[in-house]
Amino acid sequence: MKLFEEKPVVHRYEYAAEFIRDFQVGEGDFILAGKSVFEAHFSELSHTGAVVRYKSQYGQGEPTDLMVDALLEDFRKTDCDRIIAIGGGAVIDMAKILVLEGNASAADIYQRKAPLKKIHRLVAVPTTCGAGSEVSNVSIVEMTGMHTKLGLACDEIYADDAVLIPVLLRELPWHFFVTSAIDALIHAIESYVSPKSNLYTRMFAKKAMEMLLSGFRKLAEEGQDYREHLFEDFLVASNLAGISFGNAGTGAVHAMSYPLSGVYHVTHGEANYQFLTAVFQAYQERDPEGGIRELNTFLAGILNCDADEVYIETEKLLNRLIQRKPLREYGMKEEEIRSFAKSVEEAQQRLLNQSYVKFQAEDLEEIYRKLY
Repeated sequence: MKLFEEKPVVHRYEYAAEFIRDFQVGEGDFILAGKSVFEAHFSELSHTGAVVRYKSQYGQGEPTDLMVDALLEDFRKTDCDRIIAIGGGAVIDMAKILVLEGNASAADIYQRKAPLKKIHRLVAVPTTCGAGSEVSNVSIVEMTGMHTKLGLACDEIYADDAVLIPVLLRELPWHFFVTSAIDALIHAIESYVSPKSNLYTRMFAKKAMEMLLSGFRKLAEEGQDYREHLFEDFLVASNLAGISFGNAGTGAVHAMSYPLSGVYHVTHGEANYQFLTAVFQAYQERDPEGGIRELNTFLAGILNCDADEVYIETEKLLNRLIQRKPLREYGMKEEEIRSFAKSVEEAQQRLLNQSYVKFQAEDLEEIYRKLY
C-alpha cells in the first residue's frame, strides 16, 4: 500500500528574476499567468520568445470546462513543450490539463472518458497562499452543464517543479490573502482526519496548521498590514498542506462548497470557509473518539482552549479576519438546500469517501439548512 509520494521538486527564490535565470525561461515555453502578477514581476518574459497567455483571456473567476477548452485550443496550436503556470490555484489547475496527450475536451478529461498520459513538463509558481496546487495531483473545474465542480485526481497531472517566491503574495488584496490562507488551513485539517491519512501526511498537516493559526492570531492582533511578515510562512504552509491533501485528500467541506461556487460563483477559499466549522462539529457529534479527538487536542494547544471548544474558537478567530455570512446572502434559495445536498451526494463521491465521516444527502441537507 502506497503511504506517501511527493513528485514535484520544490524550489525557493527571493525574486522572480532568479527563477527566470535558473530555469532559462524563453522560447519553447508556454506561460499561463495572472496578468497583474506577471506584469509586476515577470514582464521581461514578454520579450524572450515564450508564448504568454493570461487567465483573464479565457474568463473571470474560477475555471470552467469551457475556459479549459479554449486554453487547450490555444496551446495545441503551438510547438511548446514546457508549461509554466504563474498564478493561484485556478491558473495552476488549468495549466495541469495542458500536460496531457491527445485532443480530448475538458469534459471528457475531467470525467475520465479520455486516456490520461502526460507528455509535457509543468512548472508551477503559486501566487496565492491557499491552493497548494503546485504540489498536488488534483485539478478542479466548474462543469457548466452540471452547475457544480468536478475534481480530477491523477498522478499524470503533477507539476514537475514547484517554485515558491514569497514576494509574489504582495499583489494579493486582503480578502483573497485571507480566504486563500483559510483554504490552506482547511486542506490541512481535512487531510489530517481523512481515512487515507497516515504518519507522513499528518506531519505535514500539523506543521501547516501550526503556522497558519499562529499567523491568523498575529493578524487579528496586529491588523492587515502585518501580512507582510507572513508571506513566507503562509506560502510554505500552503505548500505543506498541499503535500498533505495531495496524498490524503480533502473531504466534505470541499464537497459541500462546490455547488455554492458553481451556482453563485463564490471564490473557492471563501466557499470552503462557510462550511469548515459546521462540518467538523457534525463530525465531532458522529464520531468523537476517532481521529478527530487527536486533532482537537492538537488544535486546542495552538488556540489555548479546551479540546471541546476548538471549533467555536476557530470560528471566533477567523471571523476577526473575515466575517462568515449566511448562505442566503450569496443568493442561495431555501428550495436549493435539498438540491445542493443531492448534487453533492451524486457528484462528489470522491470527496465524500475521503471524509472523516461519510455523509448521506440527509446529513448534508441538515448542515446546509443550519448555515442558510
